Parts: sequence; C-alpha cells; structure tokens
Amino acid sequence: MTERLDGPQDPPADTAGGPATGPADTPRKQRRLGPSPTVAIAFLLPAALLLGIWVVYPIAYSIFRSLFDAAGTGFVGLGNYTTIFTDDGMLTTVRNNLIWVVVAPLVVTTLGLIFAVLTERIRWATAFKLIVFMPMAVSLMAAGVIFRLVYEESPDKGLANAVLTTVHDTFSGSQGYPEARPREGDQSPVADQNGAVVTKQPVQAGQPVLIPIVGVRPDLMPGSAQPAKAPPTGGGLTGAVWLDFVQGGGGTAGTMDAAERGLPGITVEAVSGGQVAGTATTADDGSFRFEGLPAGSYVVRLPQSNFEAPYGGLTWLGPALITPAIIGAFVWVWAGFAMVLIAAGLAAIPRDALEAARIDGASEWQVFRKITVPLLSPVLLVVFVTMIINTLKVFDLVFIIAPASVQPQANVVALEMWRVSFGGGNNQGLGSALAIFLLILVLPFMIMNIRRFRRENT
Repeated sequence: MTERLDGPQDPPADTAGGPATGPADTPRKQRRLGPSPTVAIAFLLPAALLLGIWVVYPIAYSIFRSLFDAAGTGFVGLGNYTTIFTDDGMLTTVRNNLIWVVVAPLVVTTLGLIFAVLTERIRWATAFKLIVFMPMAVSLMAAGVIFRLVYEESPDKGLANAVLTTVHDTFSGSQGYPEARPREGDQSPVADQNGAVVTKQPVQAGQPVLIPIVGVRPDLMPGSAQPAKAPPTGGGLTGAVWLDFVQGGGGTAGTMDAAERGLPGITVEAVSGGQVAGTATTADDGSFRFEGLPAGSYVVRLPQSNFEAPYGGLTWLGPALITPAIIGAFVWVWAGFAMVLIAAGLAAIPRDALEAARIDGASEWQVFRKITVPLLSPVLLVVFVTMIINTLKVFDLVFIIAPASVQPQANVVALEMWRVSFGGGNNQGLGSALAIFLLILVLPFMIMNIRRFRRENT
C-alpha cells in the first residue's frame, strides 16, 4: 500500500521510548519585561515607608490635632478653623496672603518674560542672565538679611532711601531748615503763620525786605552759605533771608552783621490778594529778587516747606509699606528663575512662525502679543503656578525683614502657623488648623501641575 502523506501521523518516538513533547502541546508562557512585582515592591517599600512617616502621618495627625484646644485635651471641633476667619489678626494674615498670591507671581512672571525677550537682542545676554539669576544662589534667609539692610530708613545705611534722597535732592530746589523760625518780639518784621514766615506789613518794589531767621542748626547750614548781603534797592522787589545769630554772642538783632551768613536755597513767594504772584529762591548770600512783578504791594512769604526736615526717603519697614517691600525682595530672588525657564521656552519656539509674521507686515509688538506669548503659554503657566505655591509657603523673608513691631501687619499664614505653635503662642491646635488651611490652599495648584505633567507625558 502507498502511505498517505497528508493524513495524521504519529508523533516521532522519543529516544527514551516515549512520544516527543513539542511547543504545541503546552501553553506559551507570557514573558514579562522588567523586574517581577515582588522585586518592585521590595524596592518601593522603604520609600513608601519614609513617605508615610514624613508626609502621611504628619498630615493625618495635624488634622486630628486641629480639632482640639491648645492643651490637646479638650475637643473643640471646627473651633480653631472658625478662629482663622473671625479673629482680626488672622484676617489680616489671610488678606496679606491674598495680596502675595495676586501680586508676586504676576510680577515675577512678567519680569521674567521681559528679561527673556530682551536678552535675545543684546550681545551680553549670558552675562545679564548670570547677574539676574545670581540671587537664586542666595538662601532666602540671607536675602532677608540683605534687604533688611537695603530698607534701612537712614539714607546713610539703606540703599533704597539713599537712591531716593539722591534723586529727590537733585530735582528739588529747596533746602530744608527744620526748627528754624523768625525771631520773636514786636521788633521782628516777620511772624510765624501756620508754619510759614510772612512779613507783618505789605511791601512794595524798591523797598528791600529783610527777613531775619534764628534756630538753624550748625550741621544743617550749607557749606555754600556766604556772608549775608542785601541786594541793591532798585529794580523790583528784593530782599534777603539770613541767620540772625553770631556764634559766641554779639551782634545786633535784626541787623546784618559781618559774621552772619545768608540762608541759600530758600523759596520766597510774593503774595497778593491771597494768590502767589511770583516766586524766587535765595542765593548763597541769602539775597533774592522777584522778576516781572506788576506794580503794587505784596506780602512776602517763606512757605512751610522751607522749614520741614530734609527728605529722608520712605519708611519701607513701616506698617504701610512692609508687605510691598518684602514682595520686592521676593521678586529679586525669583525673577532670575522665571527668566531662565521662559528663555528656554523661547528658544524652542519655531523661528519660521516669527519670520513669517514679520514678512506679512506684523510689528514687533504684534509678533510678541499674538505669536510669542501664545506659544509660550505652557511655560508661563508653569512659572506662574510655581510662584503661587512659593508665595503661599513664604516664611523666611517675612520673618527676617519685618521688624517685630510691624510683623502683625506683614504676617502670612506660614509665619503665623509657626508663631502660634512654637513662637510663643503654644497653641498647637490653632497652629495645626493653620497648617491644614495652608495645605488646602496649596493642593489645587499641586493637582493642576500633576495633571499638566500627565498630559505632557501622554
């Protein structure tokens, strides 16, 4: 018989006498990439254990502790959370945090965007970026110490007020003489009127107006002051303002003695009918002259501004400016960080799109507003959200820069949490409530960042 080759055949015999076993007789095993689940769990377990000890347990215990009083023995429920929104000091703290969240991230992101765009147009961009980014190498505590000195009220110590006073004195034409005043008595031709010095009798052109002043401190006498001298009588309304005092005694009151000096830089006004008709400034010898005054009688007045203390800048560390001042320090630290991130995003923008817009006739502002900013929006969002999280957690700058007398006006949630719990308040129930409140404020932005990362990785 002929053997059929296409029919079923017996499996070949094994050398040991049994049938051979092939791959078709057993299910194919699934091959796994990477380590087995047991190995993965073994490696993740230490990290998970530390995460539970350092993060999960503190959060859970803080929630539990926030429901009790300062001693930890009396259950108060949501009483500590109610205190956050009813106590005046706490409301000031929450208001300050809102100011931080609105102002600081916006300013940092805007400055970072401006710096990143402008550095593309200059040759020394690398050096500029290095200088702006350098504050990131300084700790926030060190930055607080630096700006505590910068905001010193004395212009001799504080850089901010030194700059302000220099600019003010450059454009101000009046020299301040605090504590200066007219000589008392009926013999004096001038009198004090609500802080200003005015002539007792109206004067006319051709009649020199002599205004003796006393009470000028020697250290405030300008070095340019010359011996007092009255101007010539002809040609308009003239006069002189001088220090009617001779050091060591002597001289005649109301008379210009040879040892007496004029007061330069004083503003003098000619007043007629309650209106200022003309203004003059005393020379180094104290003399002054009004030009172009119509004929008539006038009252000569030295305004109150002449006798105010010299401009000493702003009280940066006072209750009114302490929060903007600290925000300025925060911007100084983080502007470089924002600039570097935005510059990296700017470098990734396709240049073809920018050049095409310019060829179509778009101006640089239109290219920036309609192309650059939309393409940079993911990076700008990252910087903005990161700055919001940093502002919610700010502690070091407020603690270092704000003096103890104004810390209640500069307070933020993170600092108040520490102060209430460990800085003398000894109320860890309220402190735990503040910690949970701060966590609730930060969580939405953290979730936003996590979702954005997931979208980018898919």
